[in-house]
Amino acid sequence: IADVMGGQVKDTMGIENFISVPTTTGPELVAGLKAHLESYDITLKQHVKVDSITLESITLNKEDGHALKTLHLNSGAEIETKSIIVATGAKWRELGVPGERENIGQGVAYCPHCDGPFFKGKDVAVVGGGNSGIEAAIDLAGIVNKVTVLEFMPTLKADDVLIKQAQKRDNIEILKNVATEEILADNGKVVALRYKERESGDITDLDLSAVFVQIGLVPNSQMLQGVVELSQYGEVVINDKCETNVPGIFACGDVTTVPFKQIVIAAGEGSKAALSAFNYLSQLD
Repeated sequence: IADVMGGQVKDTMGIENFISVPTTTGPELVAGLKAHLESYDITLKQHVKVDSITLESITLNKEDGHALKTLHLNSGAEIETKSIIVATGAKWRELGVPGERENIGQGVAYCPHCDGPFFKGKDVAVVGGGNSGIEAAIDLAGIVNKVTVLEFMPTLKADDVLIKQAQKRDNIEILKNVATEEILADNGKVVALRYKERESGDITDLDLSAVFVQIGLVPNSQMLQGVVELSQYGEVVINDKCETNVPGIFACGDVTTVPFKQIVIAAGEGSKAALSAFNYLSQLD
């Protein structure tokens, strides 16, 4: 069951850490994954989401405590199953300021690899001073005229090695202890970002053509609230076998508490979850 086959991978242009593949793109990798999937006898339901999951206690073997799971889809359909693997990934966290949602695709972007080339030779901003934000600034610096990084906190959260790389580039400026207030547009195109100096309260309009939001990820775990244990960040809590606290429900990838949100990590975790689900089912009568 997939809303969009490939998820965030589909929007990633440069992939250079997938073992045995020196370089590829998200669309190419997703096409290969889908072709591999369709070589098996698997029912694929696309463009639908799981709204909720309910559990019904039944006896599947010698002990009680197992549950039949019912997936309630947004299409109105229901699917009953003994096991579930949740691999719903995560989505970009939004700023929540005026002008953000209204200008997505018109200068507001969340994927520097995907949208960076559209702003070649222009001035852009990256909101977020963590690893993803500084990495985005470094990547964009080779494409655009100037990158301005805006960090809410007084210090950057990125690794020192990344900060030093950014500081070596003449066309990267880093502003700390500032709050993004609004994204301004004219004739359907982003033209400026309004920010506030948190210490002085001064307001400044920064002229630019694009704003890349890099303030983290939100796990797609809404359908699991009240079903399995979630962390304070909404990530599915799993053990080293990808098991949740509910027998028969497994999770893998960016939706879980596993560190390092990387494609190659998620692929390995998916394999672990599949093996664990197989072992679980093989022990049922």
